[in-house]
Amino acid sequence: MTGTLRVHEAGVALDFTIEDANRYHGPGFPGGVAHGFCALQHAVALLGRDGAEPVERREVTVRTAFPGPGGRDAVELVLRAVTDDRYEVDSALALPERGPVLARYVWEFTYRGRVVLLRLRDEGLVTEEFISLGAKPDRTPEEDAHLEVLKAEMAQRLLARPVGQVYEQVGAERP
Repeated sequence: MTGTLRVHEAGVALDFTIEDANRYHGPGFPGGVAHGFCALQHAVALLGRDGAEPVERREVTVRTAFPGPGGRDAVELVLRAVTDDRYEVDSALALPERGPVLARYVWEFTYRGRVVLLRLRDEGLVTEEFISLGAKPDRTPEEDAHLEVLKAEMAQRLLARPVGQVYEQVGAERP
């Protein structure tokens, strides 16, 4: 994925890149930043009717089952949704029938009465090894180092795909 994510504030266009999001977040969770950014790019395209309408950043509300700080920071940078109390982590949005790897990668974006629900595509974008190692309570230094490699690899997998090929829309958009 290349390019920018464009939103508007009071009619002024603001462009953000994945590099902006990673700088804002810091080095901790590049995979989470990539998840948030990819979900945002897809949602903004859908909510803005494929660029036909500008999306006002401070009018988008976000609910997600994804609890990661990288995803939160990507959303905050672009939408200011955390600051404006329009961001909620809601475990009820999870899809447990998709299994432990995919269940929490769900995002719901609401804008001017339109709702877009996205879920991660089931194509090996997040590995079981990443999930289990990330959840392990007493990792060794070697495991911590390997987890950092897995985070970077996941971010690369996500960002290598075009918009709409990481997350897919599920359900119907409400007008």
